[in-house]
Amino acid sequence: MRAAIYARFSSTMQREASIEDQARLCLERADREGWSVVQTFSDMAISGASMHRPGLQSLIAEVERGGIDVILAEALDRLSRDQADIATLFKQLSFHGVALVTLAEGEINELHVGLKGTMNQLFLKDLAAKTRRGLRGRVEAGHSGGGNSYGYEVVRRLGDDGVPVTGERRILEDEARVIRRVFTSFADGQSALAIARALNDEGIPGPRGKLWRDTSIRGHRRRGTGLLNNELYIGRLVWNRLRYLKDPSTGKRVSRLNPDSEWITRAVPELRIVEDALWDRVKARQNEIDQTPAVQGIKRSRFWERRRSTHLLTGLLFCDCCGGPFATVGKDYLACSNARKLKSCSANRSFKRGHLERAVLDLLKDRLMEPDAVAAFISAFTSEANAQRGAADNQRKQLQKDLDQTARKLSGLYDAIADGLRTAGLLAQIQELEARKDSLTSQLADPAPSPVRLHPNLAELYRRKVTDLANSLADETIRSRALELLGSLIERVIVHAKENGDVVLILEGAITGMIDAAQPGGLRNVDVGSVKVVAGVGFEPTTFRL
Repeated sequence: MRAAIYARFSSTMQREASIEDQARLCLERADREGWSVVQTFSDMAISGASMHRPGLQSLIAEVERGGIDVILAEALDRLSRDQADIATLFKQLSFHGVALVTLAEGEINELHVGLKGTMNQLFLKDLAAKTRRGLRGRVEAGHSGGGNSYGYEVVRRLGDDGVPVTGERRILEDEARVIRRVFTSFADGQSALAIARALNDEGIPGPRGKLWRDTSIRGHRRRGTGLLNNELYIGRLVWNRLRYLKDPSTGKRVSRLNPDSEWITRAVPELRIVEDALWDRVKARQNEIDQTPAVQGIKRSRFWERRRSTHLLTGLLFCDCCGGPFATVGKDYLACSNARKLKSCSANRSFKRGHLERAVLDLLKDRLMEPDAVAAFISAFTSEANAQRGAADNQRKQLQKDLDQTARKLSGLYDAIADGLRTAGLLAQIQELEARKDSLTSQLADPAPSPVRLHPNLAELYRRKVTDLANSLADETIRSRALELLGSLIERVIVHAKENGDVVLILEGAITGMIDAAQPGGLRNVDVGSVKVVAGVGFEPTTFRL
């Protein structure tokens, strides 16, 4: 049977060796069962409460291709702690005829899914409650409940008992002066956007060393986000204003505002940066802005409740001039965000979204996988990937050599015993050699690595697949899935507007996604991260004129 191993550890505090430990135990189980392990999938420092993990998603994709008969893991909670996710995964595996076996529970059935899934769900709930209890204890003592704000640094020291003290902060005077300047400028009538531009023009780094943006200054009043709404600046620590939930469809955290009655507020006068009079002036101006007809109209529209459309190039477009991302400007236009909002880039031209999408689709179909380039790439890729296999082959040859040598030594000792030689040291030596022989035999029991073979007609297979996906965009029932698949073929698209009015798109293809689209399973068992392809030989950036 073809087996796949899945291993995961969830915390950055845990050791990466945890993955190796889990995989080793699973390999031993596979050897006892006589299963052939074809691949190991893993996720490091990623919570089991989400199914959106690269390793797990790759495992599911391999199951759908029919390349696995059984999945082996240390325990059911390595795959997921969420009861609904475990049930869905079990149904998927059952549909494809794939068994699920764990070292802790054995072969998983419906009973395990129900009972163990419930226990794991309760564990997560209990862990969250204990974590919140500990954080609240910190806040009650006037310390941070997590995270840090611009204007402060974390104090790192040991307590009298030798244990690290957590949650203490101190004011950074340079950043405190910037905060007071921002408050004063806003109270005097400047907009958050104008303040951000001025700070960027002077080269003053923003939060986390990035550029200043108007949103990081004005934030959201009710949620307490943004510099102008951070009550810590007036010596008031507010905790539990927001709670975070995980969207089951995306696995991403979404914030929700808690009722005022659940907020925990404590005075921390030693952290005050802004005086009450200045704070009150800022709040008064915010109230004036809120009452303007424009803002009232925006609130009445409740635009945030409308579902945003999904687009092919979301998060993939970048400006060649400054390297910043593109953002929506107007209804159907895109432009460099830094140029439009921060005025820190001179490339302020906008582009119609539809024109960019059509140009990128043409690049994906016709230019990115030109036959000559693909042929050269296949040759380079296959050579490099098989070089990896060569190292594995050499290791197997060395193991076989050690096994043969061990067997010869054992044979000599057996002959000595047959001739009447009996000593305590001889018996210990035999036991040591027999244990080594068993270990070497076990390592050689794994199947030898197979050579990598990419289809010689990869370019045409790829082009046909992309054409079908592009045609699927017109069908709303499968549009989102088609967009997702097309997006997986793109690393990034760089937009370069020339002085003569021409526009050049530089499209960088996602090598793994492109090969997998054309030849599912073509990269199986290949450590893609270590494959080196010479720029210009294969998937080089491709230009296209609008």
